[in-house]
Amino acid sequence: MPEGLPEDKPSAARIYDYLLGGFQNFEVDRAVARRFIEIMPSAPSMMRANRAFLRRVVKFLVDQGVEQFLDIGSGIPTVGNVHEIAQNTKPSARVVYVDADTVAVRHSEAILEGITNTIVIEANARQPEVILSNPDVRRVLDLRKPIAVLIISVLLFVTDDEEAYRLVRVLRDALVPGSYLAISHGTNEGGAREQLEQSVNLYAATPNPVKLRSHTQIERFFDGFELIEPGLVYLPTWRPEGPEDLWHDEPEMALSYGGVGRKL
Repeated sequence: MPEGLPEDKPSAARIYDYLLGGFQNFEVDRAVARRFIEIMPSAPSMMRANRAFLRRVVKFLVDQGVEQFLDIGSGIPTVGNVHEIAQNTKPSARVVYVDADTVAVRHSEAILEGITNTIVIEANARQPEVILSNPDVRRVLDLRKPIAVLIISVLLFVTDDEEAYRLVRVLRDALVPGSYLAISHGTNEGGAREQLEQSVNLYAATPNPVKLRSHTQIERFFDGFELIEPGLVYLPTWRPEGPEDLWHDEPEMALSYGGVGRKL
């Protein structure tokens, strides 16, 4: 754990880490996570389903020849992180993690020390122009070649719709044809509505309020991209690996849609 981090305020990145079974978290984070679990007992499984989706996406993209990854709103590179998945198959793969949370960045710097072709920068997903012009991003990634932009469980933290759509458009316009966009996003469709409302209210009391969106609203983020089969679906049904996958027979339990698009 990095030294000097405040331990009295919860961090969304560390709450996520705890729910995934990671160790980069403090008691204040675990307290919020336990309250979340009281409201939504399936929360840890939801986070694992999201992480499993990310793993399958990265493996798919590497198989498509992608060697550059821009992970926006990455949080802490915790259990099943992008650079390990990508570089396990393609050691030359390059990864840039981006997060606006100084706490998450500090943790990430400690984890990534000594790892080649992989960096973290502190920047806000709401300012994609700043991310794309960052000299460290430009040093690691060649934007003249296809890259994969990963926006995993991030856009729900951008509660203003137009702001959320705008930031994705800016990223899309900067990508060359053949690049990919992967998104997962919590939904207000299905599930126990009272539990969903309580979960949203819990996050509203933290520095990281959320907004759940419908399938139609989430699909709009892929304007200008060709959705890869099977399209925008509940996370467990996006190219599952087998019937033993988490929630293989109850995909709606994930309460999140996910998809991958290829820029035309």
